[in-house]
Amino acid sequence: MNTKTQNYINKLKLIDHPEGGFYREVYRSEMVLKNVNGQERNISTSIYYLLSDGAFSAFHRIKSDESWHYYDGEGFLEILVLDDGKLEILRLGLDISTGERPQQMVPAGKWFAARLNNPDGFVLAGCTVAPGFDFQDFEMARKQDLLRAYPEHKELIATYCLD
Repeated sequence: MNTKTQNYINKLKLIDHPEGGFYREVYRSEMVLKNVNGQERNISTSIYYLLSDGAFSAFHRIKSDESWHYYDGEGFLEILVLDDGKLEILRLGLDISTGERPQQMVPAGKWFAARLNNPDGFVLAGCTVAPGFDFQDFEMARKQDLLRAYPEHKELIATYCLD
């Protein structure tokens, strides 16, 4: 792990994330609303999120929209989104001439993973979730379930699922 990456982890007090990488929640709105199931949720939450040294965010989904923001890095992130049998690759970075964007949106309920384009590098990003994130709404993908639903993407699923 390079010095800059370790500095971000230390100074931002990042901890291991269950899906891979490091994170820390930095904002949780005090205002709440009721979701479609009648459960109260904070209106919005945000985290710092860091991937480095070939780590990845494993396939998972949440019940809210998630906006990703690029802060710093050596390279960019590819966010892999599975939707109705199709794979969409969102490039989170600053080189807009090559299709990267400093902000990307993953719609609620979609399976997604993220990987570094430079396995030796790092990316520090932010993720904003609305309605706010709650681990009750977080679901890690099971490899066999995704393989049944998306057999045409078996290599990605095999690589970016934790089970």
